[in-house]
Amino acid sequence: MSSASQSRRHILVAVAWPYANGPLHLGHVAGAYLPADIFARYHRMAGNRVLMVSGSDQHGTPVTVRAEHEGVPPQEIVDRFHPQFLQLWHELGISFDIFTTTGTPNHAEVVHDVFLRLLEHGYIYKGKTHQFFDAQAGRFLPDRYVEGTCPHCGYEQARGDQCDNCGRTLDPDQLIRPRSRLTGAAPEMRETEHFFFKLSAFQQPLLDWLCGRTGWRKHVLNFSIGFVEEGLHDRAITRDIEWGVPVPVEDLGAGKRMYVWIEALIGYLSASKEWAQGSGEPDAWRAWWEDAAAATYYFIGKDNIPFHTIIWPAILMGYGGLNLPTDVPANQYVTFKGERASKSHGVGEPALGYLERYQPDAVRYALAANLPENSDTDITEAEIIRRNNDELVATWGNLVNRVLAMTHRTFAGRVPPPGALDHRDEALIAGARTMLHQVGEQIEAVHLKAALATAMAFAQEANGYLSDTEPWKAAKSDPARAGTSLYVALCAINALDVALYPFLPFSSQKVHEYLGLSGGIEDAGWEARLPQPGATLGAAEPLFRKFETPEGEARLSA
Repeated sequence: MSSASQSRRHILVAVAWPYANGPLHLGHVAGAYLPADIFARYHRMAGNRVLMVSGSDQHGTPVTVRAEHEGVPPQEIVDRFHPQFLQLWHELGISFDIFTTTGTPNHAEVVHDVFLRLLEHGYIYKGKTHQFFDAQAGRFLPDRYVEGTCPHCGYEQARGDQCDNCGRTLDPDQLIRPRSRLTGAAPEMRETEHFFFKLSAFQQPLLDWLCGRTGWRKHVLNFSIGFVEEGLHDRAITRDIEWGVPVPVEDLGAGKRMYVWIEALIGYLSASKEWAQGSGEPDAWRAWWEDAAAATYYFIGKDNIPFHTIIWPAILMGYGGLNLPTDVPANQYVTFKGERASKSHGVGEPALGYLERYQPDAVRYALAANLPENSDTDITEAEIIRRNNDELVATWGNLVNRVLAMTHRTFAGRVPPPGALDHRDEALIAGARTMLHQVGEQIEAVHLKAALATAMAFAQEANGYLSDTEPWKAAKSDPARAGTSLYVALCAINALDVALYPFLPFSSQKVHEYLGLSGGIEDAGWEARLPQPGATLGAAEPLFRKFETPEGEARLSA
């Protein structure tokens, strides 16, 4: 029994780079990292060559803001939180092929290469502009050091580069009643010189490309097309700052650095090259970036949409010879009691805290079942507990436990030989094939929440089959019939274990071993093989433990 998989392809899974300025919360996990991992695990199992890349954005303004608040160098902040990210990926099972930082020599080298290529092609030029200057602090202000009211939606906490409320990118001088984050004073405009990226040159190519996209989420595509149709403007790609990647030419003089919005985007390429160097094949990255048959998926939150559907594709077009995004399945926001999760505003408990209380697959499952794919989704601790108890324990865990326990008890822990199959048996085996194929198609389309629902609906169906055939009763009067029912149920469990592996990697590996199968489940492929009659099953223990709902209000904020 197998689910037909596509031919072997190269799949680049590029995941948003988190600012290394604080611990990550469940909003980050559900917004980008868990969806990317589910997608990557499926494609590895389906036989495709996956490269999943990301890293800590150590030059983002939030890092320097925290460093100045604490009176420490920015690198100290990075060195504190980057290891926490690595710990979270390990404990939650987020399977990066490389998770690096923007502070490596390799990253600076790749940023310089992109800059110089764009300069050579005429897409970078010098220009004088006016930038906010804080007279009290005696320094120019990077865009995120300026806050004010968004001119589009009236949000009063908009930043100088973007409004988190409506998602529009901004320039600091567009803000109403701007103020310095350093001193709170009203900044003044002073002339400065920077390099600019000629984004306006890509207006029509980007519009043509976007209008040709199919299968993208409506909110991503509609926002991106509308953004371009409003008109693209050239953007400065350097800033008067001391922390960041140096500009590769000296035309502007001292005190200039690459602006983080372009530098961090190049991280997807630099991380791929760093991975290739580490693999011992320095040119291996080309299979994911230059081969037209390769596919590239960018997993981000909706606040990053224009950077990945407009600015980064324009940079790739200007550079030449590199693949444009196949899809940008940006998620909406995760909220806590209706408030958007935010590191800077202290909304959302650090994700590592949940892993101290709950099994990683329980957290993964609750988030995957509530992914904010098309609308904002509220997450509560009570929801994690409910999903675990009512679905993982009562549906999937119960199916595995009672079938394996009865097989051990009645058939000495060996797969019973099936007798003649009746219509119920054949329907469940056929349903397993259909389910596995459908789950694969849904994951490939990045409909991850639907894929999980499809698998769990079949688990319910398998439980219903057991209730109908009642092998525990048949074992006394018709052992052969009981053996057939258990064999068919083991077929269903095998298929479900494959389907649930991208979502529940830890418990799926356990079930793989309970079924007496050797090696890692990922290496078994996206197919469910018929159990071999007489094969020895492993000793099984309950997959999930039931959690008690904590008294009082759920713990939602740090």
